[in-house]
Amino acid sequence: MNVTQDYPLLKDINLPSDLRQLDKKQLPQVAKELREFLTQTVSISGGHFSAGLGTVELTVALHYVFNTPEDQLVWDVGHQAYPHKILTGRKDRMPTIRTYGGVSAFPKRAESEYDAFGVGHSSTSISAALGMAIASQLRGEHKKMVAIIGDGSITGGMAYEAMNHAGDVNADLLVILNDNDMSISPNVGAMNNYLTKVLSSKLYSSVREESKKVLSGMPSVWELARKTEEHVKGMIVPGTLFEELGFNYIGPIDGHDVDMLVSTLENIKDLKGPVFLHVVTKKGKGYAPAEKDPLAYHGVPAFNPCKDSLPKAAPSPHPTYTQVFGSWLCDMAEQDERLLGITPAMREGSGLVEFSQRFPKRYFDVAIAEQHAVTLAAGQACQGAKPVVAIYSTFLQRAYDQLIHDVALQNLDVLFALDRAGLVGPDGPTHAGSFDLSYLRCIPNMVVMAPADENECRQMLTTGYHYEGPAAVRYPRGKGPGAAIECNLDGVEIGKGEIRHQGGRIAILAWGAPFSAALEAGKQLGATVANMRFVKPLDQDLILDLAKSHDVIVTVEENVVAGGAGSAVNEFLHAQRILLPVLNIGLPDEYVEQGSREELLGLVGLDVKGILARIEAFCA
Repeated sequence: MNVTQDYPLLKDINLPSDLRQLDKKQLPQVAKELREFLTQTVSISGGHFSAGLGTVELTVALHYVFNTPEDQLVWDVGHQAYPHKILTGRKDRMPTIRTYGGVSAFPKRAESEYDAFGVGHSSTSISAALGMAIASQLRGEHKKMVAIIGDGSITGGMAYEAMNHAGDVNADLLVILNDNDMSISPNVGAMNNYLTKVLSSKLYSSVREESKKVLSGMPSVWELARKTEEHVKGMIVPGTLFEELGFNYIGPIDGHDVDMLVSTLENIKDLKGPVFLHVVTKKGKGYAPAEKDPLAYHGVPAFNPCKDSLPKAAPSPHPTYTQVFGSWLCDMAEQDERLLGITPAMREGSGLVEFSQRFPKRYFDVAIAEQHAVTLAAGQACQGAKPVVAIYSTFLQRAYDQLIHDVALQNLDVLFALDRAGLVGPDGPTHAGSFDLSYLRCIPNMVVMAPADENECRQMLTTGYHYEGPAAVRYPRGKGPGAAIECNLDGVEIGKGEIRHQGGRIAILAWGAPFSAALEAGKQLGATVANMRFVKPLDQDLILDLAKSHDVIVTVEENVVAGGAGSAVNEFLHAQRILLPVLNIGLPDEYVEQGSREELLGLVGLDVKGILARIEAFCA
């Protein structure tokens, strides 16, 4: 995209060094142009939107004050990093964001030296920036490390673990809380800004540190002074918690006042030890529809920025897997009052909106705290409840110890509904659920299921719910093949697959979403095709029958081959001393990049064409 005369300042900013050549008085105009350019580009490409609108002034101020990339910025999650990408050499490529071969959806070290740390999962920025600060200081360097974390991400326990450590080692680290869940009242905004100038000034910091040295020799006086300072600051700023963790707390300040941001950052830039700056922003700032409904504009398709609403998707007769889960959850909750629904801050993404409205006392959003979500479910199960944890496959990885130690080891009755299993498309490898079959099937007591279509998903959810122990149903993003969905709450027999097409010589065993492509490929090859359904327990009788009556076994799954469903078949055949050629088709031993889901399935050979080619080459 060519940046035209519509952006007289932004068109000449290709790197932060260009930004730093400007006069401070020009920064508000830069922010205005940057916000307009962000709106224009995201309206073309789609992507994360409202979060970036809220960090425009903060991004401009950070790159203006700090000597990036020598000084390093670590963005938490990365939804808010689009303005950062625009200012760091990727301006003209922004319309390619989240497409195959295009700009990454999140900061990515391999993409730019300005992306100091690769992100995608939340609450990691402070730990990463602290590690960078410690290593840099040990080398005698004087780089500045800045972690920018949102009010949602700071709910994750990892953020507090990092802050606790930062205070202990007294590292030179700046943590910026981008708080877009509160606002500064106009009648106190000026006072807040005045206080922040005082608290961030070199004079205040110098007096504060010298007073500590003098008064620390007089214990009773020092304790009185310390308590007095905490009391005074506690009345005017909400930072006592961060002070107790060892941080010098500053704020809150208006995150859309670029002059104030620059002045504050210049004041605190050279402060020693951990500093915490509280910045208040408005998600969707500057674009009225996004300000009104920031959730709807969090991630958007291509849209017309001149209209006040996003384009509506054409009505579909087939629900997504997420919608199938949401409907099943409400139906089962009506039947069984023991059912409780848990989500780690993914109510909309995991399909719990209706459940949260209809059953509010049985709905638990634990914020971005996956470990807590799993152990919470374990505790509920101990008291006879029937918890259902709705979580993305990639996010369950964060609670693996809790899954093993707190749930499976005690054989507790918890159902895991794993959305976004397999390749997710534009969000790329940080959000792909590529490993769940591998990391789940090795856990004792687990039942692991992969539905081939929407109706089977509903049935398996029922099966897992009634199973007395830990069970997981993993399903992909988006729609399935369009199977008719039965309204009843019947399950399927645990550990039993089924033959869907009878053929000869080649037997294709498929699990989950790739079954439809495997079935079509099998028909073209004249092969037998089995919908295996269960990764654990395997249908061993079916595998034995197919091994005895066919010359070649082919396994197909949307999971990495290593340790996956195909590996389970290999292990079983080996244990039975059955020598038979086996081809395992699945995700490659690499991180699959972003693109549309259809593009990526073709790229890794999990579409009909790819499955046919792999089998034909193997049999040849």
